[in-house]
Amino acid sequence: MKNKFVKLLSLPYVFWSIGFIIIPLLMVFYYGLTDKSGRLTLSNVLNIALPVHFKSLIIALLLSFVSTVICLLLSYPLAMILANVKSKSKGLMILIFVLPMWMNFLLRTLAWQTLLENEGVINTVLQFLHLPVLKIINTPYAIIFGMIYNFLPFMVLPIYNVLCKIDNNLLNAARDLGANEIQTFFKVTLPLSVPGIISGITMVFVPALTTFVISDLLGGSKILLIGNVIEQEFTLNSNWHLGSGLSIVLMIFIIISMITTAIFDKDGEGSAL
Repeated sequence: MKNKFVKLLSLPYVFWSIGFIIIPLLMVFYYGLTDKSGRLTLSNVLNIALPVHFKSLIIALLLSFVSTVICLLLSYPLAMILANVKSKSKGLMILIFVLPMWMNFLLRTLAWQTLLENEGVINTVLQFLHLPVLKIINTPYAIIFGMIYNFLPFMVLPIYNVLCKIDNNLLNAARDLGANEIQTFFKVTLPLSVPGIISGITMVFVPALTTFVISDLLGGSKILLIGNVIEQEFTLNSNWHLGSGLSIVLMIFIIISMITTAIFDKDGEGSAL
């Protein structure tokens, strides 16, 4: 009786998965591996080798890599600070940090477009202070900035989650054996936090690689990432076959990231809160 009840409760999830995950994926593979006449072909996938598409992929990989590295360098110290805070306001600090995630992704990016544009808030303040203005909008730097701002919490939370689970007795034991703070960090803390690091890298790198909204708004559509190319094939050119074929290429990177996460985080310790 209990098993039947559990199965009934899982039906909405099953229908959701079929309607919004399985069927869309099957459609992507169908369009990506066929031509307009319905014949099987790999030309849509192999079109990634065309200069315009390959360049967009390389730029997307480069910007995503840089954004992920910067997010990691910023997130690890912040996660350590949050994990070591003992005050009752710890929950409030985490809430304040996560709060921007509750705002619409598009609105957050539009806000930074207003801040970074040539006549925006930041440059207005700099001009008032008689300082050099920043010409960062519509450049790769603006795109990287937008990626870091939007995806930073996805790096912090997995690392914070793992650091909170580290037994303080291990750290105390390392100190009792003569290890200083730096040795304790590299010999104990860092190795134990690898699952969170890998999970955070995946959660930042994958959305950064596939995004097109950030490059549209902060890059002024002058810098095409592979996500922009796919979006244009679907919306402007109505070429679902090519768009799906290029999407399959991105899926390969996503699958590689998922496999990497599964290898280094077998117990799911790095999953976000």
